[in-house]
Amino acid sequence: MPQDVIGVDIAKGWIDTFTLSSRTHERIAMTKPALARFARGAAGCLVVCEASGGHERPLVAALAAAGVDCARVNPRQAREFARATGRLAKTDRVDAEVLARMGRALSPAPTPPVDPARARLADLVARRDDLVAGIGRERNRARTATDAWIAREIAGLLRVLQAHLKAVEGQIAALIEAHAALAEDQRRLTTVPGIGPALSTVLIARLPELGQLDHRRIASLAGLAPHACDSGLHRGKRHIWGGRADVRRSLYLAAFIGSRYEPSLKAFRKRLKDAGKPTKVAITACARKLLNILNAMIRDAKDHQPHTR
Repeated sequence: MPQDVIGVDIAKGWIDTFTLSSRTHERIAMTKPALARFARGAAGCLVVCEASGGHERPLVAALAAAGVDCARVNPRQAREFARATGRLAKTDRVDAEVLARMGRALSPAPTPPVDPARARLADLVARRDDLVAGIGRERNRARTATDAWIAREIAGLLRVLQAHLKAVEGQIAALIEAHAALAEDQRRLTTVPGIGPALSTVLIARLPELGQLDHRRIASLAGLAPHACDSGLHRGKRHIWGGRADVRRSLYLAAFIGSRYEPSLKAFRKRLKDAGKPTKVAITACARKLLNILNAMIRDAKDHQPHTR
């Protein structure tokens, strides 16, 4: 018999479930005891839910504790699957059923359990990004502030934000230092020109699959895989899209710097420029090549070895 599938739509205060074999809906409170009971009852099933900005974490933790397979899917893909099957309405009950049917039709692989240290690192990196963005906004406001009181108020807020940023960076450094695997990954990644402590923490926290997938799948996950746009005799331009935007931005910045100093990236960028490729296209290609280098380094547990090929 095929594995039974349970679709779960997640809200802040509850989850809606749909069990495919019995075709039953149930609403369950988002509390630890209720989620634990649901997880025990889901033994042997595949639970399919959407990545919901962190709201899915209590459910995922309860399922992991009970040893139940859980597949987290992209919300956009789930919505497109619903449209493809003619389900245009969108409610919590409908979404739960769509996720269950998507699980049966596509058989998504269970999402590996999240390492607690990497999960906390991801939270800290997200907090650092928020603070950096807030500091940037306040600095922009300070440049245009003409009222003396407003200028002083902005300056005070900037001091507070910078103090919080320093504290978060201290927590990030302490967390990495306390976990040998994270510290070794950061040390290894920073042997590549263009990869510093800040960029390496983004890759460690938000791309834990690094070193575990082939070059095509890791490029797609990072949003750096070119996708065809052909139809009949028409051959459209290849474009990158999808994937993890924060990882893509970090790799683009690293490639921009690394392609000026790392020999193989520098030569690769020059070949693309000599072939007439626009600068952004060349740097994006360098970012994809850099990702392949990093993926191989983590996979083979080797430091970066510069070469010009």
